[in-house]
Amino acid sequence: MTLRLIQLRSNSGERQLAAADGDESWRVEGVDRSYGLARIAMKEGVSLAEAARARKGEAIGLFAAQAEGRLLAPIDHEDPAHLYLTGTGLTHLGSAEGRDKMHKAAAAGAATDSMRMFLMGLEGGKPINGEPGVQPEWFYKGDGSALVGSGVPLTSPAFALDGGEEPEIAGIYIIGDNGQPFRLGFALANEFSDHITERGNYLWLAHSKLRQAALGAELLTGKLPADIRGASRILRDGAVVWERPFLTGEANMSHSIANLEHHHFKNALFRRPGDIHVHFFGTATLSFADGFEIREEDVFEIAAAPFALPLRNPLARAAALDTRVIAL
Repeated sequence: MTLRLIQLRSNSGERQLAAADGDESWRVEGVDRSYGLARIAMKEGVSLAEAARARKGEAIGLFAAQAEGRLLAPIDHEDPAHLYLTGTGLTHLGSAEGRDKMHKAAAAGAATDSMRMFLMGLEGGKPINGEPGVQPEWFYKGDGSALVGSGVPLTSPAFALDGGEEPEIAGIYIIGDNGQPFRLGFALANEFSDHITERGNYLWLAHSKLRQAALGAELLTGKLPADIRGASRILRDGAVVWERPFLTGEANMSHSIANLEHHHFKNALFRRPGDIHVHFFGTATLSFADGFEIREEDVFEIAAAPFALPLRNPLARAAALDTRVIAL
């Protein structure tokens, strides 16, 4: 059973949780967060979609809420330190090609570490015997304070060399009281990275990923379609200045989602009861790979069915911080 869950604010500013099935959307009564509904579903032993349908309230106009800027990211935690942003790379052919181009010169024509990592996934990332496959590249992005919703600027730190889009799908999870991970669903995502820093030295990948990330407004419950086809665009002064299609879903990936999940949640640190995890599955399309230079106030737009609402975020730059450390 598939639904789309949406967090938003009412016209008066109160938080609300909505559910959508096709063109129909309604308020979920008695709960104002996806997190709260997930806790209810776990306690009642039902699916997230069943819990939402059992609390069906008045109709809500999602496109009006989007136009009025009232949509929020589809998941959050009251304590942002209990929400992890993490991801896996080199899971799509396009990402492997782009990363390989960055590192070819340094490798003097030899197979790069990036391409070797991708080929390992291609060979062993989708095991069919139920055993874990080869582990993917993994990275940490931040906590819940780095997560933004559609319409909110993606802000590069003052020291960043670049702020570039990464259109992809993210899995959203909650950890149960006994340490068991539960998948709530999937969201459209812009993982947002500093590709110039990454290009300088692949060992700087960790630095390049410590940035904000954006999620589309909809949390898709149930199974993710195997073949997802969307479009990634950059708009400048309202006009499209760069556009490419992107492919994702397991049919277009070198790893199964189950394998990516296993290699994340095998770590005891990531099985702390009550925590939320947003895990990015990787991209196949980058404007950076085309040599496109993004400017402040450009708008990233990512759209793909079965998500009805596009993800849009302008690019901004933060003011410089005083980074001196004072000894006590």
